[in-house]
Amino acid sequence: MLQKREMKMNRIHQQKIKEKAYCKMKKAFLLFFVTFMMGQPIVWAQSDEKEGNNAFAMYAKTADFKQLENARKFSDNAYKERRDSSAYKNNLLRALVYSSLAVADSNRSLKYSKDPIDEAKFALSKLNDEQLNYENEAQITYIHRKLGNAHLILGRRALNNNKYEEAYNHLKQVDTLSRGDIQVNRNLAVLASQLEKNDEAIHYYNAYLESKDNASAEDILIMADLYNKTGNQNERLNVLLSGSDSYPDNKDILFQIINIYAGNGSYDAVVPLIEHAIRLEPENVELNYLAGYAYEVTGNRKQAEQYYKTTLDLDDNNYNANFELGLLYLRDFVSDTANMEKKDLAEKHLLKANEIDPNSVNALQSLAVLFDKSGDTIQYERVSNQLNQNTFN
Repeated sequence: MLQKREMKMNRIHQQKIKEKAYCKMKKAFLLFFVTFMMGQPIVWAQSDEKEGNNAFAMYAKTADFKQLENARKFSDNAYKERRDSSAYKNNLLRALVYSSLAVADSNRSLKYSKDPIDEAKFALSKLNDEQLNYENEAQITYIHRKLGNAHLILGRRALNNNKYEEAYNHLKQVDTLSRGDIQVNRNLAVLASQLEKNDEAIHYYNAYLESKDNASAEDILIMADLYNKTGNQNERLNVLLSGSDSYPDNKDILFQIINIYAGNGSYDAVVPLIEHAIRLEPENVELNYLAGYAYEVTGNRKQAEQYYKTTLDLDDNNYNANFELGLLYLRDFVSDTANMEKKDLAEKHLLKANEIDPNSVNALQSLAVLFDKSGDTIQYERVSNQLNQNTFN
């Protein structure tokens, strides 16, 4: 009986031990639950970042704007606390979401406290961990591309509204974000030129040309015009000469080179180019006259006479060709006053020049020399009187 009683007492004792253990376990569970609930905001912040990434992944896959809105909601929730806004993952998600909104919601149909472009740029500026940036290079490239597209959209709108300065500033942002996109550089060059920012236009056009295998003839002419606007004639000429090597039959390039040389009085440089130019445009009156004058200055009288005659065949009333041809014959006559054929030719062309421009002092003075040397007193006095009238008028 005693043994049975002891066994019963042991069972009761064991039962009490189990009950105490259960109570301890229950208290521990309750303590864990309370601790879990107290830590709930931190866990929810992590969940928002994850949910935001899931929603953004669905948007990237489906282009469903609602998924982007969801991603924005989760991103905003994950960005409320100060410590949340410094977390790399939160900033990466925010930059992804808002750079996408900057394009997808280009009309700003949703409400924002700050423009999506500014939100995305701020978040992007917080991505300072080089190792994490390397690991997330594809996402960061995506953010840059979206921000570039967002500025491009705004730039086009500004351009359509003739807001060139605003369009230019947006395109400069595109250039920074796209890291020297070739077409962006060209557009910047065009806009800068339109805004008379010629030095900047040259900078961007040079960057554009450096990105191309071959500059087009149009590129050469634009670049030459930009240098002309800045007064840098040496660079203008260098660009044109380089372009002429690539496009020897481009009339616009060739004619500009010839005009520069002629403007500088470098007729020895005009001569090697002028006949090729005339072959490209044989009925060009100005080119034929210039050829005659260049040959005359460089001492080739025969070629000069021929090109002056050709000029007059194309335009009998060309003052310059008549005057210069008359001078050629006048010099011949002065050196040989017995050569009446030269006297008659000189008189013919100088009188024609005087007829075309009665107030031209050069033609009148040349006629005075002619009539004085030929002994034609009446004509000499007439021309002298006209010269005196022109002088006092």
